[in-house]
Amino acid sequence: MRTIIIVYRSACRSGIPHFRSHLNPDRSIMHFTSALALASLAALQVSGTPVELVERATPTLYLAGDSTMAKDGANDGDTDGWGQYIGNYLTIPVVNKAIGGRSARSYTDEGRFTEIAGLVQSGDIVVIEFGHNDGGTPVSSTDNLRSDCPGAGSETCISGVTGATVYTFVHYVEAAAKTLIAKGAQVILSSQTPNNLWETGTFVATAPRFVGYQKTAAEEVGTGATFVDHFQAVANAYLKRGSVKTNALYPNDHTHTSPTGAILVAQSFAQAINVALNGTTPLKSYLTASPPVVW
Repeated sequence: MRTIIIVYRSACRSGIPHFRSHLNPDRSIMHFTSALALASLAALQVSGTPVELVERATPTLYLAGDSTMAKDGANDGDTDGWGQYIGNYLTIPVVNKAIGGRSARSYTDEGRFTEIAGLVQSGDIVVIEFGHNDGGTPVSSTDNLRSDCPGAGSETCISGVTGATVYTFVHYVEAAAKTLIAKGAQVILSSQTPNNLWETGTFVATAPRFVGYQKTAAEEVGTGATFVDHFQAVANAYLKRGSVKTNALYPNDHTHTSPTGAILVAQSFAQAINVALNGTTPLKSYLTASPPVVW
């Protein structure tokens, strides 16, 4: 539920100041709200009856994803994730919960979606973006505990390592989205970022199957979920940038970008939101006054 702040006549009438923290906004907001609550209780003892109830309307954006979104990217000292920069183009706090090496399956199994569900308040927004670590064969004796069961529906597999039931990418994302929506959040299902599309010297933009799976998941969830084709938005930016400049964004491999590349990927996402590439999302109202144009 949203936080309700009680305002008394003896309080300042200039309104509630805007608070923003990119380091740990959920914790900062909690402390800020607690301080207001204590002040309100003190005022109640002095002046009596409260005059009005004001709902704190500014949502928080939570990010769930892999190393392409996470702080420090591949943790190699050269790369970073786009989730660290998307806040530059938004007017709301951002909490980056992306973790390197995760898939929709492992993020679920580790309880990380559950953690976010415990943090969100009504009206908050959650972006879910996976795909880079979701391929593989879970039924093999070398199951890496990240690979999803092949398919785009209710198919299941048995892990060749743990014997546990493994579900499809669509199942994991859909289940997470529905849990978050039930908590009052709005969910954006974003397709994975592309690898270096100029790696061979020729522009090749064939989307992995998880791009389509993410769109399917959004359609299955329905109300409360929207889809953003982040893959296509970044592909557009790479095509415009060309081979030399795009290759320079990948210092060590074809998946993880430099901080400069992560900024471009974040800008591509913001532009996709601004132009409603795949329809209007709840983030559009919280873009900065001059959203980036990179494609």
